[in-house]
Amino acid sequence: MTDRKNTRTVRIGDRVIGGGNPILIQSMTNTKTQDVEATVAQILALEKAGCEIVRCTVPDEEAAKAIGEIKKQIHIPLVADIHFDYRMAILAMENGADKIRINPGNIGDADKVKQVVDVAKAREIPIRVGVNSGSLEKHLVEKYGGVTAEGLVESALDKVKMIEDMGYDNLVISIKSSDVMMCVKAHELLAQKMDYPLHVGITESGTVRSGSIKSAIGLGLILNQGIGDTIRVSLTGDPCEEIGAARLILRTLGLRKGGIEVVSCPTCGRTQIDLISLATKVEELVKDYPLDIKVAVMGCVVNGPGEAKEADLGICGGKGEGLLIRDGEIIRKVPESELLSALKQELDAWK
Repeated sequence: MTDRKNTRTVRIGDRVIGGGNPILIQSMTNTKTQDVEATVAQILALEKAGCEIVRCTVPDEEAAKAIGEIKKQIHIPLVADIHFDYRMAILAMENGADKIRINPGNIGDADKVKQVVDVAKAREIPIRVGVNSGSLEKHLVEKYGGVTAEGLVESALDKVKMIEDMGYDNLVISIKSSDVMMCVKAHELLAQKMDYPLHVGITESGTVRSGSIKSAIGLGLILNQGIGDTIRVSLTGDPCEEIGAARLILRTLGLRKGGIEVVSCPTCGRTQIDLISLATKVEELVKDYPLDIKVAVMGCVVNGPGEAKEADLGICGGKGEGLLIRDGEIIRKVPESELLSALKQELDAWK
């Protein structure tokens, strides 16, 4: 992987991004923000899954005021997502938002944007400037003959300059598209033109299955070039699914350690145990273990023993039974019905 791009550091609550700090995982609640109880419950679930920054939509005054109460009950920085009404950005900051996300293009005229910037500056609250292909300005669409990576970059740079001219540069930039390759190109171009930290994601990527695949390709191509300081895997589904996908992407790229990696074979006609069900249950089982190890779930005697021995802990299936392997050594033979519980015992005892 290419070395990380040297971006500025930005403090968000008690976390710092940019400047070579670890890439942080972000998600967004899908509750009504004004429903404090539901929003807090979802954020706590996201925290448990590994979320490190969370964003909540702030469409009205009730939601903005709820930020303060939500903040009292959670443990990660909270970003207020603002569209259209500049007053909600100000109110959210007054109620304790750690960062605000705005698109100056839909906030209104420069005076309204400046009022937001002035409050952010006084309170030392970073602003995430967000540009989305779905809301690219008409004159840029016309200039570039459609929605293009070049148009997205120009839009982002225009908005950054607007805020810089207002005397503020505590900024994070996001530039998103549902077109994976356009998004990749836009990040490559933008990273050459400025040194603000970048929040990276493939927007509107789809359901858990298709969205995870598109995000893995897009984020993989971007992150592997050293670009990106926070990420979100945007999925249509439970936000906690986003965290698991993001962690796996980072771990696969060598950008994150920790958490159990599960490898399993695709099965074939040689398999004589219910490997698909077993592998799914193992993947669910290991979520709660704070171990940095590899667990293999293999289905037959051809590649199984070798693959399982390469892992820290492994199962190698036989006919209605399996071998339990630890650190390359066979521990014991276990009936199929007891393989999951035997694996759990080993994990519980792991030092």
